[in-house]
Amino acid sequence: MKLSKFKFELPENLIAQKPAGYRGDSRLMVVNRKDGSIEHKEFKELLGIFDEGDVLVLNDAKVFPARLFGNKEKTGARIEVFLLRELNPELRLWDVLVDPARKIRVGNKLFFGEDDLVAEVIDNTTSRGRTIRFLFDGSADDFKAVVDRIGETPLPKYIDRSVEAEDKERYQTIFAETEGAIAPPAAGLHFTRELMMRLEIKGVNFAKMNLNIGLGSSRNVEVEDLTKHKMDSEKFSITDEVANQVNNAKENKKRVCAVGSSVMRGLESSVSAFGKLNGADGWTDKFLFPPHNFKIANSYLTGFHQPESTLMMLTSAFLDDVDLTHEIYSTAIKEKYNFLCYGDALLII
Repeated sequence: MKLSKFKFELPENLIAQKPAGYRGDSRLMVVNRKDGSIEHKEFKELLGIFDEGDVLVLNDAKVFPARLFGNKEKTGARIEVFLLRELNPELRLWDVLVDPARKIRVGNKLFFGEDDLVAEVIDNTTSRGRTIRFLFDGSADDFKAVVDRIGETPLPKYIDRSVEAEDKERYQTIFAETEGAIAPPAAGLHFTRELMMRLEIKGVNFAKMNLNIGLGSSRNVEVEDLTKHKMDSEKFSITDEVANQVNNAKENKKRVCAVGSSVMRGLESSVSAFGKLNGADGWTDKFLFPPHNFKIANSYLTGFHQPESTLMMLTSAFLDDVDLTHEIYSTAIKEKYNFLCYGDALLII
């Protein structure tokens, strides 16, 4: 499969810059894989689609304020440091991205806040990547408290505005629990407590797994041959209890819905030789693109993504139809659906 198969023109005015006024006020496009039909609904109408015994698998990843702004020692140059992953809690080693990268070399020191934190650059990893060590004597909780205070909600760059107070709440699902992600499982942002309660009353089950969202899905694909693209590894965890819940639903011919690409990648990374979901605790660099035979989920809740993104490719893989993918995206543009993380939702059944 070629990268050029996933090109389209995305109007800038359809890139959602803010969340909907109310968390549940998004639109929902519903696509049936069997006949290619497209329906336009509201997100709350999920209630009429899922039935007793169906399972919606959620990612409980919790976003932390991963974007810090510091000053370089001596010159005072303002440097953005994006915290990607803690490498060693005891040594306070972190894998980060820096901007502008050309100004940051091994040995440089960076000062954050009112000198609340000091970090030393100890290694280069990629063109913008660095390994840094925070020089901090307090406890892990103290360190976290400082990061929470001086860090900023890590909105993606395509949101062309300053971070606002409401982003701290809205760039987070209501079921977020496991902190460490740099982005939320965006398909889950639409769920309200009321909708989840009504689904549960109807007998729909929620199963939570975790995939600690990093840069895995957001890096640009720079090769025409998709088999040569390498995803970043991300940590994921699926309990045996969740695996049993999902397998029972499959055996009973119920819907198993992956809520978001991170869930789909996690599920497809832990499949037994017999096509069942295994409990797991590990790392995945799974890249899902056409063609792919999905073993676990039989429905998929996602959003509308950027051209040539791995997220769009996953949608196309699940549809098993590149032409239908483009029809869906053309329809979304014609009907003025909102795109990307604060945008509307797409359900494939």
